[in-house]
Amino acid sequence: MSRFTKINKQIISPEVRVLDSKGESLGVMSTEDAISKAEKLGLDLIEISANSNPPIAKIMDYGKFQYDEKKKLNAAKVKAVKTETKVIQIKIGTGAHDLNLKANRISKWLNEGNRVKLDLFLIGRTKYMKFDFLRERLERVLHLVTVSYKITDGPKKSPKGLTTLLERDKTKS
Repeated sequence: MSRFTKINKQIISPEVRVLDSKGESLGVMSTEDAISKAEKLGLDLIEISANSNPPIAKIMDYGKFQYDEKKKLNAAKVKAVKTETKVIQIKIGTGAHDLNLKANRISKWLNEGNRVKLDLFLIGRTKYMKFDFLRERLERVLHLVTVSYKITDGPKKSPKGLTTLLERDKTKS
C-alpha cells in the first residue's frame, strides 16, 4: 500500500480519468467535477495511477480502498518464497554412517528449497593440511546427497575450516 495515495483535494492534476467503484470508466473530467461527483455519492476520489496521462482516479470509499490494498499486500507476502540457509558441520574423522545421516538431512533441506552451508570443521593441526585433501573430504558428503544440487559458493577456506554453499538445481528437477 502506497503511503502517498492522494485523495480528494490532494490531487493536483487539472483533469483525471475517472472510474466508478465497480471499475467502469466514467471518462476524463476535471478534478473539481470528479471530487464533487464523489462527494454527492458520499465517497472519496482516490488517485490510483499518477503516472498515466491524465492520472487515473477512482470514486470509492477510502477505508475500503485501504482494506483492499492491505489484502493484496498480504496475499503477495504469502506467495513470496522464503529461503533459509541451514548449516551442517562435519569433521575430518566423521564416520560413514554419520556422513549418510548428514547427507540425508542436506537432501531434505534442499528439497524444502533451503540453502545449505556445509562446513568441514577443522581443529588444531588439521587446519594446515593440503587444500586438495580437505576438499576431497568435503566431497565425500556431497557424493551421498540424493538431490540434484549446484554449488553456489565453492569450497573456500574459512576461519572454522572449509566451507561450501549448496542450492537445489532447479534445471535438473
